[in-house]
Amino acid sequence: MSYAGPDFDPRPPRRLRRGPLTVALAALVPGALLGWLVYETVGGPEHGGGGRAGGAASASSGRSTSAADDGKAPSASSNARPLKGRVVVIDPGHNPDNFRHTAEINRKVDIGTNRKECDTTGTATNSGYAEAEFTLDVSHRLKALLQKEGATVKLTHDSGSPTWGPCVDRRAQIGNAAHADAAISIHADGASVGDRGFHVILPGSVHAGGADTRAIVAPSRALGERVADGYLRATGEPRSNYLGGGTGLVTRKDLGGLNLSTVPKVFIECGNMRDSKDAALLTSGAWRQKAAQGISEGIVSFLRG
Repeated sequence: MSYAGPDFDPRPPRRLRRGPLTVALAALVPGALLGWLVYETVGGPEHGGGGRAGGAASASSGRSTSAADDGKAPSASSNARPLKGRVVVIDPGHNPDNFRHTAEINRKVDIGTNRKECDTTGTATNSGYAEAEFTLDVSHRLKALLQKEGATVKLTHDSGSPTWGPCVDRRAQIGNAAHADAAISIHADGASVGDRGFHVILPGSVHAGGADTRAIVAPSRALGERVADGYLRATGEPRSNYLGGGTGLVTRKDLGGLNLSTVPKVFIECGNMRDSKDAALLTSGAWRQKAAQGISEGIVSFLRG
């Protein structure tokens, strides 16, 4: 309700008054704008007078001008696929069908230091899980991991192709022909019960017949050391307690796959299939993934230097 009359005349409209603070702010704004314009033109004190036109760092952050600052999409990290352009050859030890081709695999081939069987059937756990099945499984897992890192990966053989072998000299030739940056042969041992752990086999210095490993001994050792370290970290499997003196590294001159290689190459015996504790690990798919991960980490570390 509104009131009118001599005692309640309508109040005249209120006129806003500009206080001292309002006046002061009004005076400051133009000066601030002018100062900002001058700053942007000549640059701040950290830039030594270089303006944006000269590609100087941003006044607000001190960062150098980048593609992101210019509104351009940043380039992909060079570490996204660190093995791009690198070639890795994986040699799954033995072949699941070797036992059907005894005449073929018993044929002798030249490995430089002497003549040796083309291939063998490999070992198995007491429950019948064959080494050749194990090596193919780990090799497939390893291949997938290395391909994610950008590597070109070749296997010396795969399921059903070939139906046996290939011979140990041919396995070495596949890595050589691919000009592999690294090659690895996957195995599992068949030692005595109580012998536990993994070991990595390195090529010895051989210069005989068609074998000459002198150029690959040092890089192969570096590869083997990285693989051993990665494998230990990923799996927790101990270094061999029966070979290598606790180092997990063994040097041999009697393996054609190493003797005939001209690229850095090692073998890894992932565990002892005849020991119940090791066999429990080797027959676990989850653990085989860890094994592949550890080997992959070692190869990546070696190839990245």
